[in-house]
Amino acid sequence: MRISFKAIAAAAALLALSLGATAQTAAGGTLDKIKSSGKVVLGVREASPPMAYMLGAGEKYVGYHVELCERVLKDIAPQAKLEYMAVTAQNTIPLVQNGTLDIGCGPTTNNTARQQQVAFALTTYVSEVRMATKVDSGITNLDQLAGRNVSASTGTTAVQLLRKRERAQNVSYNTMLGKDHLESFLLMESGRADAFVLDDNLLAGIIANSKNPSAYRIVGEPLGSEPIALLFRKDDPAFKAAVDDSLRRMMKSGDLEKIYTKWFV
Repeated sequence: MRISFKAIAAAAALLALSLGATAQTAAGGTLDKIKSSGKVVLGVREASPPMAYMLGAGEKYVGYHVELCERVLKDIAPQAKLEYMAVTAQNTIPLVQNGTLDIGCGPTTNNTARQQQVAFALTTYVSEVRMATKVDSGITNLDQLAGRNVSASTGTTAVQLLRKRERAQNVSYNTMLGKDHLESFLLMESGRADAFVLDDNLLAGIIANSKNPSAYRIVGEPLGSEPIALLFRKDDPAFKAAVDDSLRRMMKSGDLEKIYTKWFV
């Protein structure tokens, strides 16, 4: 499914209204930390195409959210060295909280529970959580997953949505957790799982980069729709304002739409 750029802009506007920075500026905020250290640490993913992934064996990180992070940081801290750290869906938030990461550049869902732990920038993507299956599996909808093996990645909202549906529909899934998206996909690819549940854009990216893309398809109704955003420490309104203002400038100039088109169209 392709989400229009207008839908992203609308979601960003709504999120900006609901998530205004109200906390007091913490002593030694992120901007001061970057200025004193001369570097900024970006949390990136190794296997979340097209949002954030490692290209080849050269440890070069690319993707829609990686490029957005780079553009924002070059705008607000042009002299700082960009340092990349590979993270997972499970450890991104703790590493932001303890100050190891200055900004999370992976495909992280902004929801109420996570807002208690970290802060988020304006929404820059809206995804739907769906499932991928093998073309010859015969599976076309979520009802067919009852009692079957379903893979999902540790720390993702897909796991929470599967459990929520189990309670709501009084069904049971044998959820198999991979440490990252490639391991979760391998569970399905090898036949150990009948379906793999994740954000639709990430499913499409992983399938496109698989050994045999035509063997898989994204099917069924969405489990949920989610806003995706860059993230950073809470109680640092100066840094949030700087990041949000940079994103707004990219939206107004058309640069963000060009980056979106590059990675998704």
